[in-house]
Amino acid sequence: MIKSEILREVMLENREEVMRHEVIKRRISLDGFDRQVLVGARRAGKSYILYGKIQELIAAGYTWNEIVYINFEDERLAGMTVDDLNMILEVHSGLSEKRPMLFLDEIQNVDGWERFARRVADNKFTVFITGSNAKMLSTDVNAALGGRYMTREVFPMQFDEYLKANGKNPADKLLTATTTARGEFMGLFEEYFQFGGFPECATLPVKRDYLMSLYQKIFLGDIAARHRIENVFALRILFRKLAESVKQPLSFTRATNIVASTGTKIGKSTVINYLGYASEAYLILPVTNIADSLADKVSNPKYYFIDNGIISLLALDIRTSLLENMVALKLISSYGSKDAVYFYNHGVEVDFYIPQTETAIQVCYTMNDAEGTFERETKALIKLQSRLSCRRNIIVTYDDEGILEKEGVRIEVIPAWKFLLQP
Repeated sequence: MIKSEILREVMLENREEVMRHEVIKRRISLDGFDRQVLVGARRAGKSYILYGKIQELIAAGYTWNEIVYINFEDERLAGMTVDDLNMILEVHSGLSEKRPMLFLDEIQNVDGWERFARRVADNKFTVFITGSNAKMLSTDVNAALGGRYMTREVFPMQFDEYLKANGKNPADKLLTATTTARGEFMGLFEEYFQFGGFPECATLPVKRDYLMSLYQKIFLGDIAARHRIENVFALRILFRKLAESVKQPLSFTRATNIVASTGTKIGKSTVINYLGYASEAYLILPVTNIADSLADKVSNPKYYFIDNGIISLLALDIRTSLLENMVALKLISSYGSKDAVYFYNHGVEVDFYIPQTETAIQVCYTMNDAEGTFERETKALIKLQSRLSCRRNIIVTYDDEGILEKEGVRIEVIPAWKFLLQP
């Protein structure tokens, strides 16, 4: 049982915490629906989205008499149960007579939180909730919430948001207008390319130490410790191999054999569990083959990482992998879910296919490669036309640009930085 005095202290201190932060406006808006659940990886920016919404409300004339923000990762709230949650309303009523809008951050730390969320929704409260566990998206939780909430996934910053965090306006045409400006712009792009878009990392001069700390937190806290994994070595090997295999489908059997080849005894069911745990923690994002059967879709996906910075920690010689991972994150974020993004692999290999817009996308580091990779990517797009409807065909490169017309197929060659800045 949490004491009401402690909860009151936390609520009052959180007011100062929310207002002291300068928040970069993200693509996700909390306007339009009064009850939303934000989920995603740790440090992807969910709390800052809540901060931004609260700051907007204060600027619009609302006061803290109408707002409650609580971060359930506060150690003073450790051990809080679902039976304690109603105390939030009781404590607020002692501070104000006005009905509060509720901002409940990392609520997955309270077992049974769904019951309270359902009740306040039924009572027509405005409620915004965040959580860092993908199980909050499960059928059981959605059924428990009964359609009362809109669920949104939050990813690390996209490139336009990264530019804003570094004081640049993505819409400014002068960003690349001169040699000096383009050099500075491409320097920021290279930072984003290698170290990703976790918000707190965006302006740090030394990014690797932050990323290592974050990875260890996700790895040890959200995966190994939570699931009581004893064979930590096998888990480390698996994640390294996933980072080295970003561009290729990886079956459960092959993943098991790769880990076993290091001399570690491990079964396929254990590897399947490990991959599930990593997905739950939003460390990896599986993307499936649109040409596969349902069983193969589940067992033979491509695995992308939540952020390029994590891949940079785990693997070497990976620039082409970083490029494809970055494109995957852009697509998943833009279309709202990994379930809207596929690859195609059935006699011809195409990196991404978006059914919603009938868009086929290949990723190739450069047009001028001696190994003929660019030519193979082009031919694959042409062959795909007879198998899927393709209104738009794109090859994303690191910095090359152009338009190709081959066998009646129009192919756009777009540099990655420009592709990332498209709506």
